[in-house]
Amino acid sequence: MTILETRPATSNAWMRCPGCGDMIYRKRYDRADRVCPECDSHGPLTADERIALLLDADSAEQIVTAPTIPDPLRFTDTRDYPARLADARRRTGMSDAARCVRGRMGGVPVVLVVLDFRFFGGSLGAAVGEAVTTAAETALADRAPLVIVSASGGARMQEGILALMQMAKTSHALQRLDEAGVLTVSVVTDPTYGGVAASFATSTDIIIAEPGARLGFAGPRVIAQTIGETLPEGFQTAEFLLAHGCIDLICHRNTLRDRLTRLVATTVREAAEDIAAQSNMSTTMGFCESSVNVSPDTSAQPGSSAEMPGEPRATIAVGMQAEPGSEVAAGFHDDVVVQPDSSGARDMVEQFGRLGEMPEDESADASRQPDPLVVTDPDSVAERDPWECVRAARELGRPTTLDYLAGAFDEFIELHGDRLAADCPALIAGLARLDGKPVVAIGTQKGHTAAELTRHNYGMPTPAGYRKAARLARLAAKLELPVVTLIDTAGAYPGVAAEENGQAVAIAESLKLFAGLDVPVVAVITGEGGSGGALALGVADRVLVCENAVYSVISPEGCASILWKDAAAAPRAARALRVDSGSLLRLGVADAVLLEPPGGAHRDPVAMIGRVRTAVTRMLSTLRALSPDELSEARYQRFRAFGRVSADGPDATTTTPDA
Repeated sequence: MTILETRPATSNAWMRCPGCGDMIYRKRYDRADRVCPECDSHGPLTADERIALLLDADSAEQIVTAPTIPDPLRFTDTRDYPARLADARRRTGMSDAARCVRGRMGGVPVVLVVLDFRFFGGSLGAAVGEAVTTAAETALADRAPLVIVSASGGARMQEGILALMQMAKTSHALQRLDEAGVLTVSVVTDPTYGGVAASFATSTDIIIAEPGARLGFAGPRVIAQTIGETLPEGFQTAEFLLAHGCIDLICHRNTLRDRLTRLVATTVREAAEDIAAQSNMSTTMGFCESSVNVSPDTSAQPGSSAEMPGEPRATIAVGMQAEPGSEVAAGFHDDVVVQPDSSGARDMVEQFGRLGEMPEDESADASRQPDPLVVTDPDSVAERDPWECVRAARELGRPTTLDYLAGAFDEFIELHGDRLAADCPALIAGLARLDGKPVVAIGTQKGHTAAELTRHNYGMPTPAGYRKAARLARLAAKLELPVVTLIDTAGAYPGVAAEENGQAVAIAESLKLFAGLDVPVVAVITGEGGSGGALALGVADRVLVCENAVYSVISPEGCASILWKDAAAAPRAARALRVDSGSLLRLGVADAVLLEPPGGAHRDPVAMIGRVRTAVTRMLSTLRALSPDELSEARYQRFRAFGRVSADGPDATTTTPDA
């Protein structure tokens, strides 16, 4: 006689909690929506499970998004990117990392987009950017609240600069919802980092986080590898972020649907009144779960001006004299006396005056003539090894932002401070005059010497820097002045203090602010364009890339360490990421490439400064002819197109309900 064992295997019936490690009954864990009954830690949910948890039963209606290019760079590391995509699709049953649906919460129509961490760590690529943007556009058309649930490791390296552009693309879409008065809500789940944290996850009207969810621009490994700092216990968690004012509330998973229902009901008077009538709650709705007891940290906060020391810089204007030792090089007036930082810059001062001597009528005529040094055809850009471009972009002899402000602009008055608590020496901003016309100038500053680099934090802005830039951008809008940004940074500063003071939120706010400016914006990549820290100043009507400059979603060294497990593979990563100016022009990220003097900008800084002056002046002349509405629409469509192809394109990937 044969006896068959019909009970489920013990190994399948029990599991260890990912949070506390205790053995728990799997069915009980699943019934509790993967919240541990012992430690209350919140485990991961799939996108479909999230949709079922949050929406009214049977109300979800899939939104099909436009096709996107699945492999824009033809990327290969240890495996081809298409092969990795195929594996992810087979494992998850999804076409990419996001689901986008219409539905109802408590009877109120909403649009919901959910990221699924199982698919490439929920990373932001063209398909995810398209899903979030489509969700925002649907919410705008329906006048329905938009709810975004995030779980992501950041931007997808395999899609390079086009993945980075999705941050700007989604920020544009959310900015339009702001203008239209449509509520946006972000639900942050564990983990949410990088480009997602610094864009749509933190640029909504309301930010909710699940208990223990981690949120930050730079993760612990990046911070440790970049600057050698170790994060303290509990850093970047929801509880820490609430205490530091970065999120609105923490909400347990078993009350999340009810809380969201009440929030979206505030947009519909009848629904709000019905809910209020049915509620037997003794207190009105607040913005902190009663089960969560968080006391804000009242200790001294890092990130103040004392934490990032920097000597005061001179204010330069006609008729004023700079203080001795000022870092601002001379302008075009004999009565401005300046002693630059370095001997190299000092040698340039006497030559700077030549650049501004073109009579006004000749300058106006020149702006209407094609500039042979500005290339718009990718095939006309000399082909160079991308790694050599990276090395050239990092040359200390290249003109810095202060050099450009001194030599390419007629005058510059630097303004300081974020109006909260600090000033950032890595970001220079102020009022300027270019070709006789006022503009707002903003740029990242590195330096020519070790002392200058240290003083300016190696050109890596803190949250105070991005908030200072935002303050100047708002001033530009108020005064109806064009904005010129000069970008040369390895990226946003990844330190503990920067994360504590909301680096991701500061970048997200900058992206959305620049997206909505109704004045002309010209961005110039003069050296390194490092990830979201560069893009925060790069949401522009025209993007000009210097010939030996680079622009990337991640540094080649960082990409090599993650994908090749070897930082020495950086040259190979640079080629795979297509960081060079010719590739940027071919991908549509750059509008034009500005040719450099023979040997590079560092060989003839004065000539390079003159070329930037001429190119930017001509670009602004064209943009000034456009109305604010024309500027806004053209800028939106510019970023809307990144990663998207026509529906019948041969390489298209479309998100469908059964994908």
